[in-house]
Amino acid sequence: MAKTTHYFNRKLHSLLGVIPVGAFLCVHLFINSGAFGGREVFNARAEFMESLPFLLFLEIFLIFVPILYHGIYGLFIAFQAKNNVGRFGFLRNVNFMLQRVTGIFLIIWLTWHVWETRMQVALGYADNTQYFDIMRAIVANPISLALYVIGLLSATFHFANGLSTFLITWGITIGPRSQKIFGYVSAIFFLLISTLGIMALYGFVVNA
Repeated sequence: MAKTTHYFNRKLHSLLGVIPVGAFLCVHLFINSGAFGGREVFNARAEFMESLPFLLFLEIFLIFVPILYHGIYGLFIAFQAKNNVGRFGFLRNVNFMLQRVTGIFLIIWLTWHVWETRMQVALGYADNTQYFDIMRAIVANPISLALYVIGLLSATFHFANGLSTFLITWGITIGPRSQKIFGYVSAIFFLLISTLGIMALYGFVVNA
């Protein structure tokens, strides 16, 4: 029974990491990358998201609850995991280790990020037209900017590498060759979504 429960939880953990959490990350990075084009572009994208029907429901049940489950069960996996260099090789084990390290870091970083942004609006300290200014104020601090860069790269690596392991977990990439090919694909994907995030941070830093 315990093995069956663990198997189900691992599958659900993997699935939620891609849909909806990973999908939300990509959308979030695309919206924020509008800051590269200036305040107006960013605000237009942000206002579109804010106008979605049942937004609170979507945020709770398609973002916060899946992230919470993925994070808590991910901690359980991380503290039980052991590297196996002899079986998987150095690079696979480095990715394995980084997946766990970034996951633990992201739980802390995302809590801070949500508090500094979404919660400020929810508590009435800012309104939903001020996200650009909120982010500008955050990244104006060099330490905060450095933490945001680390948080961004942790999130994009965790998703890109997690997508690769998702395909293995769900039996889509079975053989070593298909796993190796998708390893390259996930590396390219990591660069692409990281670029969106860097564009966003750069936009918040340089645009008034």
